[in-house]
Amino acid sequence: MSSIDAHTDTATDPNRLLDADGGLPQARPPWPPRDSLRITSVRAVVTAPEGAPLVVVRVDTSEPGLYGLGCATFTQRYAAVAAAVDEHVGPLAVGRHPADIEDITRLIHYSSYWRNGPVLNNALSGVDQALWDIAGKRAGLPVYELLGGRSRAAVEVYSHAAGHSVEETLDQAEQLVAAGYRNVRLQTGQPGLGAYGAPGTPGGYPRSPHPDGWDPERYLRTTPALFAAARERFGPELNLMHDVHSRLTPKQAVVLARALEPYGLSFLEDVIAPEYYDRLPEVRAASPVPIAVGEQLGSVPDAVRLIRDGGVDLLRLHTSSVGGLTPTRKLVALCELLGVRTAFHSPGDISPVGVAANLAVDVNTPAFGFQESHEYNNATHEVFPGTPVVREGYLYPSQQPGWGVELDEKAAAAHPPTKFLHERWSARVRRPDGALEAP
Repeated sequence: MSSIDAHTDTATDPNRLLDADGGLPQARPPWPPRDSLRITSVRAVVTAPEGAPLVVVRVDTSEPGLYGLGCATFTQRYAAVAAAVDEHVGPLAVGRHPADIEDITRLIHYSSYWRNGPVLNNALSGVDQALWDIAGKRAGLPVYELLGGRSRAAVEVYSHAAGHSVEETLDQAEQLVAAGYRNVRLQTGQPGLGAYGAPGTPGGYPRSPHPDGWDPERYLRTTPALFAAARERFGPELNLMHDVHSRLTPKQAVVLARALEPYGLSFLEDVIAPEYYDRLPEVRAASPVPIAVGEQLGSVPDAVRLIRDGGVDLLRLHTSSVGGLTPTRKLVALCELLGVRTAFHSPGDISPVGVAANLAVDVNTPAFGFQESHEYNNATHEVFPGTPVVREGYLYPSQQPGWGVELDEKAAAAHPPTKFLHERWSARVRRPDGALEAP
């Protein structure tokens, strides 16, 4: 945890910023703050009320009771993010005025010299979002009003239906429709345990070196049948989506997209791995189905290339992975100018604070397309009072100042994280011949 050294003259010299150990002063801003408000501490809190580790950054100020929360969740490397916040990123903000969001976040970004990547950008995001939370609380306004206010009353979301079989998947979809959803992502199980987003069948390839494997050719043959059955049951009104989860080659992605054309999907998600993103423009040009990509982007320049070069129809940004609200609002402005829509990433491994940040952008931008949703368990609502709740297929942003989400640290401590949850799964995602597959 970073804090102002009480034995220094930081309080009387507002431009003096010391590191956590009371070492040499850091580079100071070339302007005097207009009042005495200062950041006094920055620290990471890790909790896992649903199993997935969530990282939240708390930024405290010299004004009693005034603090902000930001989402820094990179669940697969949560300990690295927490260490980056506590040991490197946080000390750069201590002693600064919390209103200087642009300068503080640029300082953090440049200070590592080797920039970007999900660890550093999630740490940066936690600080950035927390500063916006403070800004809203100081103004007495929700953050979306600081961005220019609403362009819609609420955010229509999509949820996930998955099952062992096509019939089981569609039964789940029917329950979601009954609850008010008009947008549903469909995933169905495959032989073996490598199926993404749906339960697999152990030992699906009993004569293979890896009986629990995942077969891309079988996936390509059987996935269209899922959507044919969905249209037969639900007709044309329900908006349907599907997540490939990065497992196809560019050519296979085009084959799948064309096979799904008759069923009118609203988008096909993450069709190829990030290593092949330079080929997304040709995949999108050949695809009759809108392409949504972006949750694995690790930097703003990577996102800009996708938008600028015609790689996406919908930017599926993970707000925390690119550095927070500050860069996200700039990327969304670029989307508005170039006719790209948003479909922000928001599963259970994003904290409710991150969901609130997504909502602030969603209600503000004309580029909004879709928003993923997750219905959190009771423990998460206890840890994060004010967690957004889906009502009739919509999320409504809080009208409270800042994000409108709080953190009960005592409740959070009751849900410590477990290491290697994702690694245990991803290590098993192999083809029947034993070759590793993108998870």
